[in-house]
Order: sequence, then C-alpha cells, then structure tokens
Amino acid sequence: MAHSRALKLLLKRGALIAAANWPVVLVQFVADTVFNALLAVPVAGGVLLVMLLVGAEPAELMRLPYRDIIPALISTLLAQPAALAAFLGALGLVAAGGSVLMFAVKAGTLTVLVAAERAAGPIEHPPLRLTALVRANQFSIERFTGGLRRLFRRYLVLGALLAAAYGLAVTAYAFLVFGPPVIQAGGTLIVTLASLWMIGLITLINFLYLLTQIVIAADDCAVGEAVSRVARLLVRDVRPILGVLGAILALLVLTTAASVLATAALGLIAFVPFVGLAALPLQIIAWMVRGLVFQYISLAGAAAYLRLHRLAQPAEAVDAWPDAVTGMTA
Repeated sequence: MAHSRALKLLLKRGALIAAANWPVVLVQFVADTVFNALLAVPVAGGVLLVMLLVGAEPAELMRLPYRDIIPALISTLLAQPAALAAFLGALGLVAAGGSVLMFAVKAGTLTVLVAAERAAGPIEHPPLRLTALVRANQFSIERFTGGLRRLFRRYLVLGALLAAAYGLAVTAYAFLVFGPPVIQAGGTLIVTLASLWMIGLITLINFLYLLTQIVIAADDCAVGEAVSRVARLLVRDVRPILGVLGAILALLVLTTAASVLATAALGLIAFVPFVGLAALPLQIIAWMVRGLVFQYISLAGAAAYLRLHRLAQPAEAVDAWPDAVTGMTA
C-alpha cells in the first residue's frame, strides 16, 4: 500500500510540474514537429525514387500485398547502389541535423524541469492551490537558453552514444531478418521474434538515454559519471522506476489507441457530403492534441524520474522512498 500510494503521488507530482511548465511542452512539440517534417522530405523522396526504379505506378505498387512490397523496395535499393547511397546519405544528414536540434531543446527543457522540481515543494499533497503551480513554474527564456549552453556539448556526446546503440541494434535486427538462418528456415517466426525484440530493445535504450540526460541536468556532471549514477539509481530504486515507466507506457498506449479511434471516426466523416469538408481541420486539431498530449506525458514522466533521483541522493534504504514521497513517518 505504501509503494502504491507513493507511486501515485510521484506520478501526480510529475504531472503537476509538467502542467505548471506548459511552455516547455509547446517547445518540445514544435521541435518534434520540425524534426519529423525535415525527416519526411528525404523519406518521401526515397520512396518516390524506389517507385520509379521499380518501374510501376505508385498505385499499382501500393496495391501489392504488404509481404510483396517490402521485398520489392529492399531488392530495388540493393540493386541500385548509387540510389541507395544517395537516399541513406540524405536521410542521415537530415537525421543528424534534426537530432542536434532535439538535443539542444532537451537541454533547455530538462534545465527548466530541474529548477521546477526543486522549487515546487510538496505540490502533490492536497490541497492544490494556484500559488503552488505558480511556484512550480520555473520557465524563462534565460533559464532555457542557459541550460542549452551549459548542457549542449554533453548531450551531443550522449547523442552520439545513442546513435551508436541504435546502429548496433539495427545491425543485429537486419542480420536476424535478412541473414542466412532466416532464408534457410523460412524465417516467419524469427522475423516476428526479432521485431518484438527490436521494439523492446529500442524502448530500453531510450529509457536509459532519458535517465542519463536527467542525471546530467540535475547533477551537472559528465557523461561517464552520469552513466555510473544511473546504474546506482537503477539498483537502488528499480521498483519505483519500473512503476513510473509502466504507467507512462500505459498512458502512451491508451493515447495512441484513442488517437487511432479518433482518426478512424474522422475518416468516416470525410465520406459525408458537405460535412466531410470539416474533416481536414478536425484531423489537424486531433493531430496537434495528440502531439501535445504525448509530449506532456513524456515530460511528466521525466519530472517523476527527477524526483526519484533527488530522493536517491541521501544514503537511505531502498524501502524508504515511499516515506519520502508520501510524507509518512517510519
């Protein structure tokens, strides 16, 4: 019961801190939108290039079964080394530039959240007053840009390590999917298991990456020291950390499901004469709401991890964390 109540208050605190600093939610949303828009340019060009190289109309290609489309695209790219190199080069260039932008934005965002966590006080305990939210609002242009200048180089180094981890994961996945064992055995089960393994591995990598970013921002330490502190934090508070991670993933899944249902409903409206004209602005609004909710949930989780990291600073027993969060006495 103590752990359950502490986890609830921990998530509540993270949600309130993220809500109080709503400008960083907007900043994250805009940066993520810009990054996806930039990334869509070489991807769209690569898809068009592949369609032209296949020698079929796009409509004809998209009517193929999905099991036939993917091998056709892959075989075409592998058969055209120059086109493959150009596509990968353009995609890598845009991804690198967009990632640098995201590193800079995250440096400012986490600096604001660190200041908010320290100034918020017991905001998770009722009664909730407007003054508590005002006290937790620590966003300012000066603080955001100051955090960007202070943390950018370290986040850039950490981002390079993230890219290397992604590269190793994708290489291992490609070997499992396209390697000789799959070709010899038919590979359906191996491809399915490899895909599930890839999703879990990417989730784990992103989780450890976020924790390292948080520790760097909170403790103003180097990347290597932050990695060792994250390891100690995971050993000490693995149960509450996994509880927060599970809650955040569940919220993201529910939000995704609601977004899919809303998109399907708007798709049905589009077929209604005259009324269907309202489908496009409604879809844009739904996309914006979805993006803002995703960013808010992510930053609420980051604020909860920040609280756990602060509680882990004193040399206390692992089971003391519910007392620190709930305010109960031992």
